[in-house]
Amino acid sequence: MRRLIVWLIAAFVPAAIGAAFPAPDYYARLAKPAWAPPPWLFGPAWTVLYALMGVAAWLIARRGGTGTRGALGLWGIQLGLNAAWTPIFFGLRIPGIAFVEIAVMWVAIAATTIVFLGRRTLAGALLLPYLAWVTFAAALNFEIWRLNR
Repeated sequence: MRRLIVWLIAAFVPAAIGAAFPAPDYYARLAKPAWAPPPWLFGPAWTVLYALMGVAAWLIARRGGTGTRGALGLWGIQLGLNAAWTPIFFGLRIPGIAFVEIAVMWVAIAATTIVFLGRRTLAGALLLPYLAWVTFAAALNFEIWRLNR
């Protein structure tokens, strides 16, 4: 149980970093597509996704064996990219660079998901909602960039 808690804490690090960049006024002023979700939805969605990410990593770590380090290394890379997006988008306020960053993050999440699926199906399946959400978030990021150039 202790190891699960450690993985959950690690998964929530990007949320802690993101909390240092609150920008509700900035986001409210941006032109957004009609299909943009209400701002209140982001917190609960990310809370669920970070929890799923932590459980997925814990399942991989618990299984152990050859390739575990590489799989968890990929997980760490995508987590670092996740942590970098908020400071770029909300801190620096550069949606175009944030879009490039989220595209790279999407590739890292997809790679992590594929590797996790190959090691433990449940762990990979737990990352699928995250991949879907980041796909949506990337499209939203792109539209915000396009609408606010």
